[in-house]
Amino acid sequence: MTGGSVHENAAGGPSRHVPVLLREVLDTLDTLEPRDGGVFVDGTFGLGGYTTAILEAGAGSVLAIDRDPNAIRDGQALVDRFSGKLQLVMGRFGDLDALVDEQLGGFVDGVVLDIGVSSMQLDEAERGFSFRYDGPLDMRMEQAGPSAEDVVNELGEADLARVLYIFGEEKKSRRIAKAIVEARKAERITRTSTLASLVEKTIGRGMRDKIHPATRTFQALRIYVNGELDELGRALLAAERVLKPGGRLVVVTFHSLEDRIVKRFFTERSKTHGGGSRHRPEQDLPDATFTLKTRKALSPQDDEIAENPRARSSRLRAAVRTDAPSRHSDQTAWGVPDLVMGKGG
Repeated sequence: MTGGSVHENAAGGPSRHVPVLLREVLDTLDTLEPRDGGVFVDGTFGLGGYTTAILEAGAGSVLAIDRDPNAIRDGQALVDRFSGKLQLVMGRFGDLDALVDEQLGGFVDGVVLDIGVSSMQLDEAERGFSFRYDGPLDMRMEQAGPSAEDVVNELGEADLARVLYIFGEEKKSRRIAKAIVEARKAERITRTSTLASLVEKTIGRGMRDKIHPATRTFQALRIYVNGELDELGRALLAAERVLKPGGRLVVVTFHSLEDRIVKRFFTERSKTHGGGSRHRPEQDLPDATFTLKTRKALSPQDDEIAENPRARSSRLRAAVRTDAPSRHSDQTAWGVPDLVMGKGG
């Protein structure tokens, strides 16, 4: 499985001061020679790395989206710099079709999604995304709604174990969940350092471990708190609806959970017939909505990894929109978990 590694400094997702796979993103978006000044969507604006590169490559305009109010605030300088070519709006990339309709009223030439947490979020202790710094156990991208503290202190033991196992691929999820429930009986868990220490004490740290034992726990909580995999599934469907024929969808992922969803989506959407057998003949499928731009996921080159080791786990997949009508789908078929949780316990 590609995209499965996690960098220790990330505490559940690599931080990126420099946009990863930038050359590959521009190439697959077909912006290196933008003769007609296309219209693009950057669904995960962050620090504006992809947006800046797309506009500097000659794109006509970019609609950039981010759910973090800090990203919107800090991105105003780029809005001023590109004077009229950049629209920066707050929202979820799962709603990009509605945002495109509202802001542009038409179809677009390309959509890029860089999935995960940004360096600005990881580097601010008060946001609580990372255990590198002691801070409140928060992790909310939108700075609203239930926090990681709420999940850790209120979710039942069985459900908490499921969150850690499914979203963090943590094999010792039951032990960790049990330890959390026992610890919170004495005192509410409110700090990143407290949770990280508890996890390390519970499962230990082997001599060969390359990552901190709390890394997967923090990744799981962040993904669950922000509904990241569900948002990714919605964003893929939304991009399918807004891309014009020939438009590109480019997705950069950082671990196997994300990459698996994107891979399965593109595989399903690019098939033109079903696999048959002697007992069941091939069956026609709905017209393919995408053709694959990349048959396999692209990984960063050695020179990029040498310059930015945090890019090592990144993977890029891309596809080109056909003129077939968009479809409705059950996201669970691509690996988007469908969890129903309770509280307490």
